[in-house]
Amino acid sequence: MNSSAPKGKLYLIPTTLGECDPLSVLPYTVQRTVELLDDYIVENEKTARKFIKSICPEKVQASLRLMSLNKHTQISEHNGMIQACLEGKNIGLMSEAGCPGIADPGAVIVKLAHEKGITVVPLVGPSSITLAIMASGMNGQSFAFNGYLPIEKSEKKTALKQLERLAQDKNQSQLFIETPYRNNKLVEDLLACLQPSTYLCIACDLTLPTEYVKTMRVQDWKKVKLDLHNRPTLFILHRM
Repeated sequence: MNSSAPKGKLYLIPTTLGECDPLSVLPYTVQRTVELLDDYIVENEKTARKFIKSICPEKVQASLRLMSLNKHTQISEHNGMIQACLEGKNIGLMSEAGCPGIADPGAVIVKLAHEKGITVVPLVGPSSITLAIMASGMNGQSFAFNGYLPIEKSEKKTALKQLERLAQDKNQSQLFIETPYRNNKLVEDLLACLQPSTYLCIACDLTLPTEYVKTMRVQDWKKVKLDLHNRPTLFILHRM
């Protein structure tokens, strides 16, 4: 390989947050980029192919070269994934849902690209984290995404109390998620553990026809019956 040859770019390609027309939530630049790229690093090959077909129906699937990046991928495989960029070819990095690198394993590839002097190009698309904080009415100047809470009940309770204190002491909104099939149990735990005056936002199915976003105090949520089973949901708590 000629070390002086120009390197390719790593394009960060956002995808939809669920089943919907991709062009209803993604700009034309995403479609155009997918049309031009054949090499991709993806979380799941099946869903990646489905997304590519939905946004670029005319693209020949046989031309695609997909590399899987997930919990089974070895660190030793990372360099090989961006080798094409070092040889002058552009590559797309695609999340399973939403934006690559945000609550997503693609961040390790982005970090590696910077170390190798590869230009990283983020494309505009939906992120459940930013959409939820936008719609929550909570503090968009200072917030933290905490990922998944502990599964064990006592550890979860401790974590919730810590987030509640952080929210009040730092005036910082605290975001977190749960595995969708555990959403209803998490809501039960939230209503049992949090103080009645704490604000809780539940943002579910963002950008989809079934989208639901509501912010109320915990004491008011106790009056609501809501089924979040298997629905992608983001939770935000805050204390004023």
